[in-house]
Amino acid sequence: MEQDDRKLFVLDTNVLLHEPLAIYSFKEHDVVVPMTVLEELDLIKDRKRDVSRDARVAIRALEDILGGKTTPEQIVQGVPLPSREGHGDVSGTLSIFPDHQIEFTIGSMPGGNNDNRIINTALHLQELHQPRKVVLVTKDINMRLKAKGAGIQRVEDYRTDQLIDDIRFLTKGFHRIEGDFWAHTDDVSTESDGRHTVHSVPLDKLGDDMFYTNQYLLDEGSEFCGRIIEKTPTELKFLDLGQERLLNLEAWGIRPKNIYQGMAMQALLDPDIDLVILTGPAGCGKTLLAMAAALELVVEQGKYEKVIVTRNTPEIAESIGFLPGTEEEKMAPWLAAITDTLEVLHKNDVNPSGSMNYIMDKANIQFKSINFMRGRSIQNSVVLLDECQNLTASQIKTMITRMGEGTKLICSGNLAQIDSNYLTAVTSGLTYIVERFKDFDGSANVYLNGVVRSRLAEFAEENL
Repeated sequence: MEQDDRKLFVLDTNVLLHEPLAIYSFKEHDVVVPMTVLEELDLIKDRKRDVSRDARVAIRALEDILGGKTTPEQIVQGVPLPSREGHGDVSGTLSIFPDHQIEFTIGSMPGGNNDNRIINTALHLQELHQPRKVVLVTKDINMRLKAKGAGIQRVEDYRTDQLIDDIRFLTKGFHRIEGDFWAHTDDVSTESDGRHTVHSVPLDKLGDDMFYTNQYLLDEGSEFCGRIIEKTPTELKFLDLGQERLLNLEAWGIRPKNIYQGMAMQALLDPDIDLVILTGPAGCGKTLLAMAAALELVVEQGKYEKVIVTRNTPEIAESIGFLPGTEEEKMAPWLAAITDTLEVLHKNDVNPSGSMNYIMDKANIQFKSINFMRGRSIQNSVVLLDECQNLTASQIKTMITRMGEGTKLICSGNLAQIDSNYLTAVTSGLTYIVERFKDFDGSANVYLNGVVRSRLAEFAEENL
């Protein structure tokens, strides 16, 4: 490949914190890490925060390539990136740019601000390597705007781990078929599997849409509902559920208010589904359904031993503070949604407060911090991971890999309420797992369409 055809990617610090091994993601192109980025990683690596682990992983990855017998001249010129499992197409180089040694001239950004130094580095390399394409990669939206304004021709977000381009294309976990489902085909084979009825229909009768395992099927009527259990190149095999049956499901006194909640409850109560992902707007019932199903499975049915509830804290799961109190007491303010839900579930009891305390003990409900989940192996439990939209793919992977034998994980979140500085709806860890697990036979995803909290909440969701 000609030198001019190979791009030069300048990485910002937040790219390496988002994906510590991002240096392997640029195939045949060359990667430059400014010295300022190393200084920022050095400041972050010793903090008592989850992001510090990512900083250390990134530093070790750089050291593995640039350490050893590499000379300072080679580091500046570029060291060939070694092939790595999953990145066999890597053939570019990695270099460190000593931006602290350069006196930037006219046209550069003013001051000693780190973002400005990185932008100045990209500007310097752009002028030095013309007509070669130099690309600044950063997840900071404001920095992308500043870089464009400063004269950098190519500025990009890091999108290697982005599975979809538009949140509208995110699978909702169900597929609605126009008209009457049974009118689409007269070639149906039916068999009984215990208490269940399973139908098989030719795939070509249902159009060109993509179908996935555990995806629900609906039509425009009010009776048909099924869940795909197997897909072959020629046919689709699905479980006949029926909308009326789903709307009559019950968990801890809670019944679905619409078919979307019915599909969610069916997945939550199914012992063969290990991961349930609930997405949807505020007030659609995600937390209420998850908590009701967890109590039903632990207390009434005895299929699990305890309920573990966790979520990210406003510092993106970094810290729960040093004030006195147990882990549960510190996490209580962040998990008020769970205690609110427990109050709703027991509001009609003679002594709601006593009922809540009894159930907290009976169901062995534990409030845990995400910060202390690494290294654990959680067995025979129902785990509720709330507010997933603010977690990165790496943080959610950490949680999912903690799940041991006989554990059910329920992830919920609203992609319209992301508080993280560097996450968007398409790069959120919640979006990532929805796409990655959509064809896994041990998981189900349901988008809860419609706000049922109150007419006030519904109007606000639609009009604000």
